[in-house]
Amino acid sequence: MDKKIINGIIGVFLLLFSFYYTDLSINLIRQNDPIMKEIKKSNKKFYIKSVNAKIDGNKIIPGRNGREVDLNKSFSKMKRYGSFNENLTVFKSIKPVISTDDYYDKYITSGGGDDLEIALVFTINNNIDPTNIINILNSKGIKSTFFIDGLWLENNMDKVELMKNYELELLSYDNKYSEIYFSSSLNRLSSITGRNNLYCFSDYDNKEVINLCSKYKLHTIIPTIKVGNYLYNDVVHKVRYSDIVWVPINTTSEIELGVSIDYLISKGYNFVFLRDLLSENSMK
Repeated sequence: MDKKIINGIIGVFLLLFSFYYTDLSINLIRQNDPIMKEIKKSNKKFYIKSVNAKIDGNKIIPGRNGREVDLNKSFSKMKRYGSFNENLTVFKSIKPVISTDDYYDKYITSGGGDDLEIALVFTINNNIDPTNIINILNSKGIKSTFFIDGLWLENNMDKVELMKNYELELLSYDNKYSEIYFSSSLNRLSSITGRNNLYCFSDYDNKEVINLCSKYKLHTIIPTIKVGNYLYNDVVHKVRYSDIVWVPINTTSEIELGVSIDYLISKGYNFVFLRDLLSENSMK
C-alpha cells in the first residue's frame, strides 16, 4: 500500500482517537463535578416510573409516561448558574413499553389517570342545534369536546365559530364514512381549529369507523358512559374519575346539563378536553 495512504489512514485514526479521548476526559470530569453528583442524587427524588397502557381485547386504556432528570441538560443550566439549583432541573419523559401511540386499531374507553377528571363529549349531525348547550358550557366555563359531522360543518359555519374555544373532532360525513369525504372534512376541520385531529367517535364496536380512522392515525373512542334519558340521574350514579361521558343534545340534556355540572363540581370533578384526559404525558 502506498506510504501516503498509510500515513493518511494513521492520521485519521489518531484524529478520531483524539476526539474520543477528549470526549471521554470531558465526560469523566463532568461525572465527578459536585453539581453533577447532586443532580444524580435528585433524580431519585424526581423519578416517576412509566405505566403501560392496559389492553383488554379490542379496547385500550392509556398508560402514563414516566419522568427522569435529564442529567446533561440540567448540568449545563446549573453550571452556567454556578451551583446546584433544584429549580433549574430539566426533565425528560420515559415512554411506556405499551402505549396508545402504537395501537390505533383498538378503542379507547376511558382515561388512565387517577385524578378527578372527566371529559364531556357531544356529537353533532343532522339538524342538531348545539347553541343552548354551548351557552350553558360558556356560562360555567366548562371544557368539552364536540364530534361534528362534516356535512353539518359545511352548512353551519356560523355555529362553528361559536365553538372555537372547544375541542372539535370529526364525527362522520353525512352520517357515512366514505374515505374521500371523510379525508376532505378532516382537512377542513383542521384548518378551522389550527391543529391536527386526534380522535374518532363510535358508540359501539364499529369496524368501518376504526379501520378508516386507524388509517389516518386517529384514535377511536367509545364513551365510558352513554347518558340516557335522564342526564342528572346518570351523572349522580354512574360518573367516576377518568370517564368519557357522552351527552346527547336534546331538550332534556339542555334542561339538566347545568345542574349536572354543578353536582360534579361539588364532588371535586374537573372538566378537561378529551386530548388531556387521554394524554399519557405525566407532565401535562
